[in-house]
Amino acid sequence: MYRSKHLSVPVGVLITVCLAMMGGNTSCAESQASTTRPNVIIILTDDQGYADVGCFGAKGIETPHLDRMARDGMRFSTFYVASSVCSPSRAALMTGCYPQRVGLPFVLDPESTVGISSREELLPQLLKRAGYATGMFGKWHLGDRPEFLPTRHGFDEYFGLPYSNDMWPYHPLQRDFHPDLPLLEGERVVAYNPDQSKLITWYTERSVAFIEKHKDRPFFLYLAHNAPHVPLFVSDRYRGKSRRGVYGDVCMEIDWSVGEVLAALKRCRIDDHTLVLFFSDNGPWLSYGNHGGSSAPLRNGKTTSYEGGFRVPCIMRWPGHIPAGRTCQEMVTAMDILPTLASLTGAKAPAQKIDGKNIWPLMAGQQDAKSPHEAFFYYNGWQLEAVRAGQWKLMLPICFCAVVEPGKDGIPGKQAWTNEPLALYNLHDDAGETTDVSLEHPTVVERLLRLVPVVREDLGDGVSRVNFEKANFFQGRRPFPIPGKNTRPPGIVP
Repeated sequence: MYRSKHLSVPVGVLITVCLAMMGGNTSCAESQASTTRPNVIIILTDDQGYADVGCFGAKGIETPHLDRMARDGMRFSTFYVASSVCSPSRAALMTGCYPQRVGLPFVLDPESTVGISSREELLPQLLKRAGYATGMFGKWHLGDRPEFLPTRHGFDEYFGLPYSNDMWPYHPLQRDFHPDLPLLEGERVVAYNPDQSKLITWYTERSVAFIEKHKDRPFFLYLAHNAPHVPLFVSDRYRGKSRRGVYGDVCMEIDWSVGEVLAALKRCRIDDHTLVLFFSDNGPWLSYGNHGGSSAPLRNGKTTSYEGGFRVPCIMRWPGHIPAGRTCQEMVTAMDILPTLASLTGAKAPAQKIDGKNIWPLMAGQQDAKSPHEAFFYYNGWQLEAVRAGQWKLMLPICFCAVVEPGKDGIPGKQAWTNEPLALYNLHDDAGETTDVSLEHPTVVERLLRLVPVVREDLGDGVSRVNFEKANFFQGRRPFPIPGKNTRPPGIVP
């Protein structure tokens, strides 16, 4: 559906009318589509914390381009990804589903025999079928076998790393575990163990070139930085520029990249025709200390089901369509992006069940618009660990790995397993999850507990990690999954 201040007309109608007037000329259809349907750019960062962007309260890190993007658009203060680790979070973004539904609840390693299934309909595939040019530059992490790569799932162009930048022979704790890190052009390896201080620049240059190449037709650009995931690398341009050490320097270089993309839109005179979304794939990796970010005022970070793991900074900008200078406090998720973009672009939504909802009323700043989600579920692998509904979040009894002593200069710190009992938090008053109010609100606890068996039947669950051999968890053994009735298997290489 195309929307403006003056009309609301299905995109297909506009194209059909244009074709009729021009006797079926397809070039007219493409021209009409480019002026009515937005170009889409998703800028995704890796492990950037809630408080690592200026307009979200960053200290010691200057992000003028992201702050300007927020002034020109909308800041989402309660934006959730569907996992607090990489692969599941990205699977949810690309499919509009909880990662458990599509069979990818864990982080994939190099040479994993599973990846994103060919049976899933990914966001770039939907947009490509709708006439969009599609390009991706950066981190994929949904499988590195040829059948799992971006070019097999809807992207016309790809350049980047197939998984996390620490999965290489120079890992501080696993030097003999990972193979050489490949840099891919399409499906071809163009380098091994590349100079990571150049990745942000390379990805940005490719993105700008893609914008300039496709400025006259609708396009979808997915710029997925490997940064600020450890190991940290920064170019000479930003080395020493922040007051937060190399981590802050990297965040400032990411901000530079955002500025380059926005400037390219201006130069190509398509700024008003382009929807730009910025967010992180999950919270900061706090065990790395000064090489990790900040989730303040939220609790904890990456790998956990506390707010600092799942709630990330998010900014959306589309001049003339998303009101400027607003903050949306309603609960939205990365899974909502796929159905929302399908609606905005006229793309056909997936035939299979998805979990995302159309959040355009919130993005457009419509009066009295509310979150379309009754509840949000926090999974860690196959383990359901928390439920949120409205202002209330119920943490189920969990055993998680807490940071005991933060690491330093690229070496992770000490962690220890800790048991946490059931707890209820009022996130409107206590975003930091400091005070358990379950005894004061037993009816709320009972109401949220009733949602647990429903989602477990739908998405599945695993045996309790409290009773699991903790020492084996980091050695590759995971709880045996109990699939739900609506879960789908990942792609499998025989």
